[in-house]
Amino acid sequence: MPIERNADLKPYHTFGVSARAAALAGFASEAELRALLNEPTLLGLDRLILGGGSNLLFTRDWPGVVLRNDVPGIEVLSEDDERVTVRAGAGTVWHDLVLHTVAQGWGGLENMSLIPGRVGAGPMQNIGAYGTELKDHFDHLEALRISDGEVIRFSKTECRFGYRESFFKREGRDRFVIMRVAFTLNKRPQVNVGYGSIKSELEKRGIASPTIRDVSDAVIAIRSSKLPDFRVLGNAGSFFKNPTVPATEADRIKRILPDLVTFPGEHGTVKLAAGQLIEKAGWKGFRENGYGVHKDQALVLVNHGGATGGQIFDLSTRVLESVRERFGVELEREVNIF
Repeated sequence: MPIERNADLKPYHTFGVSARAAALAGFASEAELRALLNEPTLLGLDRLILGGGSNLLFTRDWPGVVLRNDVPGIEVLSEDDERVTVRAGAGTVWHDLVLHTVAQGWGGLENMSLIPGRVGAGPMQNIGAYGTELKDHFDHLEALRISDGEVIRFSKTECRFGYRESFFKREGRDRFVIMRVAFTLNKRPQVNVGYGSIKSELEKRGIASPTIRDVSDAVIAIRSSKLPDFRVLGNAGSFFKNPTVPATEADRIKRILPDLVTFPGEHGTVKLAAGQLIEKAGWKGFRENGYGVHKDQALVLVNHGGATGGQIFDLSTRVLESVRERFGVELEREVNIF
């Protein structure tokens, strides 16, 4: 559990911008985390818990300590003929967990294949893709309370999941550290192929009765074709949330953009495709010096090399203002800004 001083953070987040932390250390258990929280040389410093670094942007050096969550492991807690409850350490790579469950024939997570990051960040964002959200198969999580080091179990209700939201992203931020997350999955799964792109990919492959592995493979192919690999081109995936608006507002916008893709939201609302709004505002493929908007997916801001976090943040502001002026729609950043 060594502590690195004046640490370079560039290898630990997917945007790959330059930033340093006053201190950096990793933990793989409750005991190691408690020891770091009580380390005299770290007391009083600002604290940031880091997983895979796939949903954040550093716009400055971090003046405090970064604690990297490396809690490992995947284990079965319980199972019967119909379901299995599996628990993963917060430091487990999310895609590794998905592939493990698919290999076992446990359905539920396959539509979220290839989402970058680690398991612990999943509940914070209530990650989701292609008609499935983490909350749909969530059972519980265990989080260490920073104030006293006690491990607390949180139910789905207590996590207060919303669209890319949770208790841990808001009120619980800086108060709890997620250690392990459990999911209840189906041993006799029904596949979810409601999204047109999945249907099209399966048809292209000649698959009429898909398995969860077929769905996972299709999602991997779709994501790989649309989204850049952060190891090649720095990015944090979708930078903006899909905005949710009243149905009357969606009708107004569709009069401006008749081909706008929409999805039904909760309580009679409508979810708009943020990427399409950004593209129609003229940003897709935009490039300025070492940063820009991805050429294939306008939701993704990219670091072509050498960009600063401040430059990427300023670009996101320009995109927000452009969409507001053009369509009267307020976009919201999905990426956490530091």
